[in-house]
Amino acid sequence: MSPTVFREQGYRFFFFSREESRPHVHVVSGDGEAKFWLDPDIELARNHRYSRPRLHEIESIIEAHHDELLEAWRRHFPG
Repeated sequence: MSPTVFREQGYRFFFFSREESRPHVHVVSGDGEAKFWLDPDIELARNHRYSRPRLHEIESIIEAHHDELLEAWRRHFPG
């Protein structure tokens, strides 16, 4: 199961169920995919095919939605 938290600018931001417990978000579009840690800081965990400018754009979106992402994480993974 991989619930979508939101979509923006052609990116899908989502979680994988039954993955590691540290809060993070996966991002995918037609150009690539990436994984970003959300806590304690926003940090790139993995990148596949995104350029540096695209990663910067994605990180900016994550920063703007950081609270929403953490809240969605806590709802999806209670306890």
